[in-house]
Amino acid sequence: MKWIGFLIAVMLGSWPALAQAGVERFAVVVGNNLGDAEDGPLHYAESDAGRVYDVLRELGGFQPANMVLLRDESADTLRRTLITVNERVRAAVAVPNTQAMLVVYYSGHADEDDLHLGSSRLSIMEFAQLARGSAASFRLVVLDACRSGALTRVKGGRVKAPFALPDESSPGDGVAFLTASAVSEDAQESDALRGSFFTHAFVTGLLGAADHDGDGRIVLDEAYRYAYQNTLRATSRTRSGIQHPTFRYDLRGQGEIVLTRPEAYAAQRASLTFPSGLTFLLMRENADGAVVAELSERAATRSLSLRSGRYFVRARARDVLYEGSLDAAAGVATTVALDNLDRIEYAQLVRKGHGGVRRRSQAFELGTRVRSTLPNAETPCFGGFAGYGMDFSEFGARARLGMCTSGFDNGGVHATTLAYDLDVRVYRAWDLGPFAVALGLGGGTTFFRQHFELAGEAPDRNSLVPFVSIGASTALSLTNGFYLDIDVAGETHFLAIEKSVALPVEHSAMFAIRTSLSVGKYF
Repeated sequence: MKWIGFLIAVMLGSWPALAQAGVERFAVVVGNNLGDAEDGPLHYAESDAGRVYDVLRELGGFQPANMVLLRDESADTLRRTLITVNERVRAAVAVPNTQAMLVVYYSGHADEDDLHLGSSRLSIMEFAQLARGSAASFRLVVLDACRSGALTRVKGGRVKAPFALPDESSPGDGVAFLTASAVSEDAQESDALRGSFFTHAFVTGLLGAADHDGDGRIVLDEAYRYAYQNTLRATSRTRSGIQHPTFRYDLRGQGEIVLTRPEAYAAQRASLTFPSGLTFLLMRENADGAVVAELSERAATRSLSLRSGRYFVRARARDVLYEGSLDAAAGVATTVALDNLDRIEYAQLVRKGHGGVRRRSQAFELGTRVRSTLPNAETPCFGGFAGYGMDFSEFGARARLGMCTSGFDNGGVHATTLAYDLDVRVYRAWDLGPFAVALGLGGGTTFFRQHFELAGEAPDRNSLVPFVSIGASTALSLTNGFYLDIDVAGETHFLAIEKSVALPVEHSAMFAIRTSLSVGKYF
């Protein structure tokens, strides 16, 4: 078993007594991006630790004086910190009617025996015993063990036996185990989320998304269920495969374990409420800022408790992306309105480089167009076309199959010219709000069929004519993936002109302008 991810060992004294007494909350939060020489560097273990520290301090009732945040520290520093905090816990519970809660979180490298803190190691057994030996009535140990992988980094130890934590618990204790992955699975971290999949979902839940019953409190069971569902959903799209968090506990009649209370801090915090049916990603300040939370489209609770300030919101739907900035004020409940966000349709989404959402788009279109006269007719060529296009991040390509009709009448002869053409263009597009402007080069071929009406007889004349083109277009995004496109192209046709059966055929390059209007739909 690859024991990877979160291990939460919770040991409770008499919870009813704890609920009635004064409670001091203590936390030791540890993050190490670097392990030993065999471990690849992680990107987000230390920032994950910072997020856990923040949510406990801001919504969990943990006072800064009772919290320690260690980043890139050694095993000896962690050991001495746990011993020191345990001494403070003993001093706190010595006060009459006072009990304590201790939360210990670690994110970094590990194997089945040790935590890897840089070049130093701390035994898993010693780590567990240091937490277990605390005088706190409520002890919570969170272990996020990880190593490096490919594009989505794989987090965890070598494939060996699971961490051997002691199983015994004293009478009246409650014990809970929460892991980010099941047997032989990898726990993972994400560049898009800038953190561990499980920690990301776990913290989002503590911010309010996990409040399934709407009572303003996030209890352990709610936090786990939210993290479980969203970890499965997120990792189902990764190279390493689905990650199945697991949860086992024995509270033996104890009350619910409250981890955070978003409702209690409503006056000091901002509240954002999000529309249902979409998945929202929230960044601090701008699109390049730290990821704060991701709210699943299936989340029953649509509100998050946040620090006041400016946020960048991105909402993902199957066929569109919404994004924009907003300000969240302390003590104010703000509803995110899609009308106040920029709507980005398929091709624009690809060109903006949101490859994790969509790498390419394709579209079908129908339209009408007119081409200026060529020597085989006196009138412009009016007709229609059907087209198919595909957009990538750097360029796009489209093909159109069309037909138009023109003719001439010199009194003695009336001619009708049918033109069937196929043209292909490669272009570069730039997005300007709801509009996209494109320039491109292309070419194709036209099959001309001329039919003559005269007093005598004249056979139909057929010819195949190649052409090259340069064009510009403007597309307006509508709704539900539809768009309106206006295109103007300059075309050079290489015609063979037969003025008389008695004269040789002349080859000429003739210039024409083609204007098109179409309606398309992205898929």
